[in-house]
Amino acid sequence: MKAFSELLDNLYFTASTKAKSKLIQDYLTHTPDPDRGWALAAIAGTLSFEFFKRNTVKQLMLENIDPVLFELSYDYVGDMSETVAHLWPHDKPNNAMPMLGELVEKFQHASKQQAPNILANYLSEMTPSMRWALLKLGTRGLRVGVSSRALKNCLADFGNIEVQELETLWHAMEPPYTDLLAWLEGKAEKPNITNKLTYHPVMLATPLEETKLDSLKLEDWLIEWKFDGIRVQLLNTLSGKALYSRTGDDISHSFPDLLSTVDFDGRLDGELLALDENNEIAPFNQLQQRLNKKKPSKKLIADIPVIFMAYDALSLNHEPLFSYNLLERKEKLERWFKKQDCSAIRLSLPIQVNSIEQLKMCRSQANNDLLVEGVMLKRKSSLYQSGRPASQWYKWKRDPLLVDAVVMYAQRGHGKRSSYYSDFTFGAWQEDTLLPIGKAYSGFTNEELKRLDNWVRKNTIGRFGPVKEVKKQLVFEIAFDAIHPSKRHKSGVAMRFPRINRIRWDKPAKEADTLSSVKALIRSHLN
Repeated sequence: MKAFSELLDNLYFTASTKAKSKLIQDYLTHTPDPDRGWALAAIAGTLSFEFFKRNTVKQLMLENIDPVLFELSYDYVGDMSETVAHLWPHDKPNNAMPMLGELVEKFQHASKQQAPNILANYLSEMTPSMRWALLKLGTRGLRVGVSSRALKNCLADFGNIEVQELETLWHAMEPPYTDLLAWLEGKAEKPNITNKLTYHPVMLATPLEETKLDSLKLEDWLIEWKFDGIRVQLLNTLSGKALYSRTGDDISHSFPDLLSTVDFDGRLDGELLALDENNEIAPFNQLQQRLNKKKPSKKLIADIPVIFMAYDALSLNHEPLFSYNLLERKEKLERWFKKQDCSAIRLSLPIQVNSIEQLKMCRSQANNDLLVEGVMLKRKSSLYQSGRPASQWYKWKRDPLLVDAVVMYAQRGHGKRSSYYSDFTFGAWQEDTLLPIGKAYSGFTNEELKRLDNWVRKNTIGRFGPVKEVKKQLVFEIAFDAIHPSKRHKSGVAMRFPRINRIRWDKPAKEADTLSSVKALIRSHLN
């Protein structure tokens, strides 16, 4: 446990990606199994304990320390784990601390009643640094500046292999990754995942800058609509069927109706879309009603059926297609599709574009179409590669919608932002009252963040736990991709992907948009 806490400390205070990679590789080299695998899982976010939650930690503190002192300390520090690590009142040092693997095993087998006592004992025996590491490990709040992609690159360097080769294995492996690490060290054969039902990381597109338009040779690119659903991966193998989100979450349980229609051998890349009563593609807010439903009701399934819009094929009829370019994969997908009899799968067809002007017109069409987000440009010669390979796929999304809204509430952020007020709730006017219409925490520079934090502290007029109410004086220009009617929100609207486009220090709050003008965007966007 000591070595693990030292690794986290070093990663946290190291800025260079290359230096972080060296720290992890040194740890993997000098740490035995299964500890190094559990540490890897913690950094990757693939380790979780059923009864080790943030509320468990908070309740322990409230039982062991003055609640007012805890709340004041937490408010000052801004991070639960760091607050508890330094404020825990019991100090019973134990030089014989368990190995990381022993600790993980103990929590994994602990009951809901046992977990708090086990945690309390460990907190008393550990140093503040080790407490912090333990709490981050348990609550999955680990933020040490190592992205999933960076970790995979680190492991590829460790094993002297191509990162793409690691990508094909990663989601089929389980902590503590003993077989994977043995193979990377050259001590074992490559793990066999032939019969495993697993996700393969998707290929992503880079936002297209308009300055690059004139340099594009359109004959090299395949143009498609960017439908407004969620990116998914649909597969059916000898091991079973599954539907994965773009981040690798298994969402099969939420869409049993789609999986029940699947009867093919392959792995398809595409978009999950909802249908309306006319069997036509519906706006995103329809699909949103089915997302995150672990057990959707029969009525919900009947009211909002879904389809899979196939963009690409990673394998078909037991044949991997990674060695084929996009045009070749598309041809195989089209031939396969013609032989299918599945109404829940549709094929994304290319748009015929012969000039840059026509491409611009297609993108303009997307500005007035609620069903698409924009256009996709995919290099015809591109191989299917995980991640975001440069200059292979581009997305040119429609112009964002804009409103001026008034800041109402602020809350501290997480990780490196835990000391700053960086999460904002904003509203629009209904006569003389502000009604919340959304939340945002991105779109400003570090310098602007410091200025915003200072403004919040000087203009606080109320508190609701960790949330501060502020004077209704500051206006944000909010950009968002779409807006829909919503019965769940008092304002009656819901925004998709809101972000701060501009801080209007110069604009009086009374000149911000009204709720009626915000709702008008729904109608104009639907027309």
